[in-house]
Amino acid sequence: MVKNFISDLRREFKGYNLSKLTGDLMAGLTVCAVALPLALAFGVSSGATAAAGIVTAIIAGIVIGFFSGASFQISGPTGAMSAVLISIVAKEGIQGMLVACFAAGVLLLLSGVLKLGRLISFIPSPVVMGFTSGIAVVIAAGQIDNFFGTHSEGLSIIEKITSYGRLGFKPSLNAVIIGAVVMAVMIVWPKKWNARVPSSLVGLIVATVVSVVCGMDDLAVVGDIPKTLLLDDRLSFGSISVDMLTGLASPIITITALAMIESLMCGASASRMKNEPFDANRELVAQGIGNIVIPILGGVPATAAIARTSVAIKSGEQTRLCGIFHSVFLLASMFLLGGVMAMLPMSALAGILMMTAWRMNEWSEIKYIFRNRFKGAISQFLITMVATVVFDLMIAIVIGIIYSAILFMVSSSKINVSFSEFDAARAGVKHDGSAKKVQVAYVTGSLFFGATDSFCHKFEELPDCDRVIISMRGVSNVDVSGAKAMAELCEGLEKTGVGVSFCGVQDNVKLYLDRAGVTASVGEENFYWSADKAFSAICTEPVPEAQS
Repeated sequence: MVKNFISDLRREFKGYNLSKLTGDLMAGLTVCAVALPLALAFGVSSGATAAAGIVTAIIAGIVIGFFSGASFQISGPTGAMSAVLISIVAKEGIQGMLVACFAAGVLLLLSGVLKLGRLISFIPSPVVMGFTSGIAVVIAAGQIDNFFGTHSEGLSIIEKITSYGRLGFKPSLNAVIIGAVVMAVMIVWPKKWNARVPSSLVGLIVATVVSVVCGMDDLAVVGDIPKTLLLDDRLSFGSISVDMLTGLASPIITITALAMIESLMCGASASRMKNEPFDANRELVAQGIGNIVIPILGGVPATAAIARTSVAIKSGEQTRLCGIFHSVFLLASMFLLGGVMAMLPMSALAGILMMTAWRMNEWSEIKYIFRNRFKGAISQFLITMVATVVFDLMIAIVIGIIYSAILFMVSSSKINVSFSEFDAARAGVKHDGSAKKVQVAYVTGSLFFGATDSFCHKFEELPDCDRVIISMRGVSNVDVSGAKAMAELCEGLEKTGVGVSFCGVQDNVKLYLDRAGVTASVGEENFYWSADKAFSAICTEPVPEAQS
């Protein structure tokens, strides 16, 4: 992995010149403009501080950006991760979240070393869409208080909403106006300008100016931004214990899973966008290193961010220096604009998060599955989305994967068996008129434990014949139960005087039939490439042997 990394760096920076450096600098500045308001917003929405969000973006851009599995990945705090962290902070506190981040970093590092990057491909896309939309709901619901200037209690969305009945729901007009101004700017801002001047930054500036000019002193603001990368609320190694790690098992796994999913999906998508290779395992190593370092400084867990990555690519990013430059610009902003950022209204950040929640839904894919009435995909999407809102991300993913597996098994259990008398004349096979009655059984589907009963029942409809040729060209997979069912079927047919031949058996299926004793029972000589070959061989059999 180290050799490949060095080789990739050499290839990436081969022919690097002033023109490419300028491209990286300008792209880095553009990404910084996009990342700054998002870092502030995601830091707050994660249950930490705006400063924690900026520190995360700075460190992730440098550390993860340098070790990344591609030249284009931009990492930092994300909306999906903040939606997960808010409940962790509420239950375990800031220190618990930092410990979970550190442990998740270790797991991500190990996942990359063990080459587990391809595991993401086993999560169905409707499940990913479902938890993305569920997280969007969680983000939006989590910003109701900041957007409306209200107060609620409880950890879950349901608890927060029901608490309004007890505490009362009294929106602040000023807070709503500021949040609405940000959302309006983000909606009407032309997309062609967004690549250079992001709408979220413009909305934040406009809303802040409005709040100052109109004297909206009752608004909650971000507060002081420390001019340091070493925050007061940072990881304390003395607080880590076996009992603590055991209690944080669920948050650790959740952060690890989300970081894997977001980073690898972002890498795969951006790889197609830029037409460059992406090393998934090295990306996991990079995410691991980054998330080990970040909590030591007081930041929140980071992942690759598709919005910032796509902006980098569209802005002319050349190498991984773009991500590092974006961090340098963020660092400069932290020191030079800290006083201005402290005045930003919380309702303005809430407006950004509301729009982010809306836009993070994969609307084109959602419309696609509903428009084409893919019932299985729709049910996977809805079940995972509801589970994400009601439970948490890890439970939602497990529910989504289990449900998808059940759907797959149900659909795979529909094995098809059709019978047809062999037409020797049509097939051009020469034979004398005394040829035996031969049926061909065409089997299509996967022969596994969920399909064995259906498979055996189908053969009860086998027409009267002297021999049956079982064509298994349409069978791509078989398990122990399927192989055993085939052995019992062949044994039963032989007892009734019906001979059995096979054709079109794939190598992996043949291996199971060998182990199950089917080949020994039927005879290796009765396995053929095609039904024609099998029939020709049957026609040459001596009559006594054919009757046995």
